Amino acid sequence: MSNMTMKDIAEAMRDIDFAMLNTLTDDGKIAGRPMSNNRDVAFDGDSYFFTYENTRTVEDIKRSADVNLSLQGSKGLLGKPPLFLSVEGRAELIRDRAVLEKHWNSDLEYWFEQGLDTPGIVLIKVHATRIHYWNGNEDGELLV
Repeated sequence: MSNMTMKDIAEAMRDIDFAMLNTLTDDGKIAGRPMSNNRDVAFDGDSYFFTYENTRTVEDIKRSADVNLSLQGSKGLLGKPPLFLSVEGRAELIRDRAVLEKHWNSDLEYWFEQGLDTPGIVLIKVHATRIHYWNGNEDGELLV
């Protein structure tokens, strides 16, 4: 039985900057790449990642919106293992400037020097459908 709520999971994800975003490739293989969520995680299970239009990630999502996020927290308290999360979800590609502005963070200028005016910028929204977690001796699953 799960002891963590969606709110607990979202707050924990906010403290983990990088996730591995895994997609299905055109030949059925799994491709993963690190992505920063910039602490932009909603209580309803949504995570947001900026990338470039001309990437394999975007091409994979166009073919199949089924994705997985893998996250690991920092070292656990009192020497216990850190929090681990495996998030299954559906990805959506967003190009609407107003939505991009809502999720923009100035830290992103490290990767997108022209900010939201960077050619080919796109936002990936991942809506979680199932979350598995391992938190020390506790583990559980949430259906979102």
